[in-house]
Amino acid sequence: MNVVLWIIQIFLAGIFGLIGVQKLTQPKEKLRERMGWVDPVPLSQVKALGAVELLAAFGLVLPPLTGIATVLTPLAAVGLVIVMIGGILVHVRRAKTETVAERRKLEIQGGITCVVLLVLAAVVAWGRFGPYSF
Repeated sequence: MNVVLWIIQIFLAGIFGLIGVQKLTQPKEKLRERMGWVDPVPLSQVKALGAVELLAAFGLVLPPLTGIATVLTPLAAVGLVIVMIGGILVHVRRAKTETVAERRKLEIQGGITCVVLLVLAAVVAWGRFGPYSF
């Protein structure tokens, strides 16, 4: 199970690291092409979310690799669970209000992606707080 948790942690760190860097470095107009939800959100909040995601990515892998403050790994996973709950709510709300079928479908897909990432982050939090802690 420890190997499975490591695989999930590395996967989540890669996903959230890339998305976090993307949100931090790209202008809102560029983000809008792939993330329609950024349109009504202030740029400062998008950048803050990117910073949180990037920090969580580091928190998933660096503490156990260095042996320093390993409690940060399950805390980072819990933080991602919270972020994904927010992501699900945003996508569900946008899917309900969207009038174009294709955009509605994209929002539903985004919500499903958030659910999958939430479950993976919850598994890491459970495993690293519980039976497979460092």
